[in-house]
Amino acid sequence: MTNLSFHDSHGADDVDPLMVRSVEKAFRVLEAFDGSNRSLSLAQIGANVGLDKSAAQRFTHTLNKLGYLQKDPITKRFELSLRSLEMARHFITANPLVNQAMPYLLHLSRETEEAVNLTLPDGTDIVFAARFMSRHMLNTDVVVGTRMPAFCTAPGRAILSRLPMDEALSLLERSPLQAFTSQTVHAIDALIARLETARNAGYATTWGEFFPGDLSVASAVLDQSGRPVAAVNIGVSNARYTSEKAEEMFAPLVVAATRSISQASSTF
Repeated sequence: MTNLSFHDSHGADDVDPLMVRSVEKAFRVLEAFDGSNRSLSLAQIGANVGLDKSAAQRFTHTLNKLGYLQKDPITKRFELSLRSLEMARHFITANPLVNQAMPYLLHLSRETEEAVNLTLPDGTDIVFAARFMSRHMLNTDVVVGTRMPAFCTAPGRAILSRLPMDEALSLLERSPLQAFTSQTVHAIDALIARLETARNAGYATTWGEFFPGDLSVASAVLDQSGRPVAAVNIGVSNARYTSEKAEEMFAPLVVAATRSISQASSTF
């Protein structure tokens, strides 16, 4: 059974004798590209990753030859290629939990016509592994692979609420607790109270704590040992729902979906 519980995915030991530094640097080059850095020059890549010009040239040349970077012949700037997207496809198609959840996510999407998501825990964050968009186009910048803090998102709190309290507290203490909106709950004591409420209810809610106006209701998917391995959430806008109505309508649906996913699979 794959353990998809929270872990520190960026805590590589600098003195690990088995660590291949060139592989690490290659992935750092790829990770330098994002929504605000769609296209980068060789100098920008070197500065962002901490490589001298010669090393940056070797890494970008290699990644270009392998098909993970493409180079504009005129500007000489680099971008991620379509092949880099295949890595996400490989993960999704190979992950039994994501595949098991898909029919239930599709059913929720058709039944509610709202945004439905499956998120997985990673360190102090959650990562979107599947997303069914709403025709109302809520948060169109959120795509598969988007990473968000767990402490101020309904899926993150749903997962945290099903962990042993000392483990959840440790993750909260390592989280970048900050106010993303005026509604963000970011004090430890208040967050612990929210987790206790979520654990008792079987689901978690957040009202505009990461995105203004975003109402989210989530429940955790559990493995056979009762540990949280994912969460399903439904997100709607406060322009169309009150928080009370969103909770009343969608909490039973996400709880039923995660219970079915948990019970249906014995492979993740």
